[in-house]
Amino acid sequence: MSEQPRRPRKPGKPYRRPQKDPVRILAFEALRAVDERDAYANLVLPPLLRKAREKEGPEKFDARDAALATELVYGTLRRQGTYDAIIADCVDRPLREVDPPVLDVLSLGVHQLLGTRIPSHAAVSASVELARVVLGDGRAKFVNAVLRKVARDDLDGWLERVAPPYDEDPEDHLAVAHSHPRWVVSALWDSLGGGRTGIEELLAADNERPEVTLVARPGRATPDELLGEDAAVPGRWSPYAVRLSEGGEPGAVEAVREGRAGVQDEGSQLVALALANAPLDGPDRRWLDGCAGPGGKAALLGALAAERGAFLLASEKQPHRAGLVARALDGNPGPYQVIAADGTRPAWRPGSFDRVLVDVPCTGLGALRRRPEARWRRRPEDLDGFAPLQRGLLRSALEAVRVGGVVAYATCSPHLAETRAVVADVLKQHPGTELLDARPLLPGVPDLGEGPDVQLWPHLHGTDAMYLALVRRTS
Repeated sequence: MSEQPRRPRKPGKPYRRPQKDPVRILAFEALRAVDERDAYANLVLPPLLRKAREKEGPEKFDARDAALATELVYGTLRRQGTYDAIIADCVDRPLREVDPPVLDVLSLGVHQLLGTRIPSHAAVSASVELARVVLGDGRAKFVNAVLRKVARDDLDGWLERVAPPYDEDPEDHLAVAHSHPRWVVSALWDSLGGGRTGIEELLAADNERPEVTLVARPGRATPDELLGEDAAVPGRWSPYAVRLSEGGEPGAVEAVREGRAGVQDEGSQLVALALANAPLDGPDRRWLDGCAGPGGKAALLGALAAERGAFLLASEKQPHRAGLVARALDGNPGPYQVIAADGTRPAWRPGSFDRVLVDVPCTGLGALRRRPEARWRRRPEDLDGFAPLQRGLLRSALEAVRVGGVVAYATCSPHLAETRAVVADVLKQHPGTELLDARPLLPGVPDLGEGPDVQLWPHLHGTDAMYLALVRRTS
């Protein structure tokens, strides 16, 4: 955004050109893209950082610059609800009347004040300079005035002021304190079925930076190979998982560049492994991934199938996502095929497969660590839009599997309307089925509940909140 024309100089006070800070300007640009284009930070930020690293001169980013920009963007998005409540207490107008670019600069400043170790004077000064560059001197004065009010207290002090007392309104208190929409707090609390400790730990985990987890695709790479990388440690639960500590770059790993390994949350790996290891009655020759995009689970399933000489069909409705699946499976050692097809209108004969996975489209409430802006975009009515598709895909999966075969229903949402309600409704219409106990198929993983289905949690397992139900067709 261009600078505003210079104001007339005051006597004795020469005009000072604003100091451009490439890190904070990039963070501001990323937030504007998220707001204006409904973009996701995990898609917007990497190309911006790559471009900044390729520059020459003082604007060229090093590792510390990239780390700070990433923290500013993701930290601001994760705590947006909390920061909005604090800013609203410091301005003399409704928050909706504050121009969105000004609000982005303010939110970046509040995060530096309340969510980082940056000294208060430096956080205010840097934010005001950013405002001068991207907004102009007039609105920079407004930014300065608001941030000086925010700087008078720490985060705990502000929460005492802006969050309703827990005893009076627990859901609203948690919504403000942990920066989640109230309806999401309520839904997650219902899914946990526990007391205050569980919900607070979960909401806090949603606001933590997730680790980068790699998967070594069997027959193509080994965990030991990935553990040879700097800052790599073994995964917690999956035998194919390797975690990169803070600052680890997946793109710097040779096996990832070559497609022999990939970036994949351990929860997703466990879903694929559970299906692959579920007990069957009869042959084990044909596998189906009925919602394969963007291809992470399909690549792991394809590698596991190849070890047994089984064939994998990976189906994805959207052609461009089917292309991503094909790229993920490229080089798979065993037989496979990728097709663009609607899983609710099967392109295969009934009873054709021994194992079927349907990782259905959903609200994504289980991956709020990775896509923090999603919590503000989703609405309760979105559940009604997904419900028919989720049920239709599970019904088609049960028709696609042979008698004695197994279907895995998975979703990256813990919302009961997308998990147990879907499974219960569909199985009522398919009496020739039985739920398998999925817990023994996740060996070593604690806190899996009463079963037979499994719900993983960020605060308990360090994974996305993946849900898994295994269903065997009995007739």
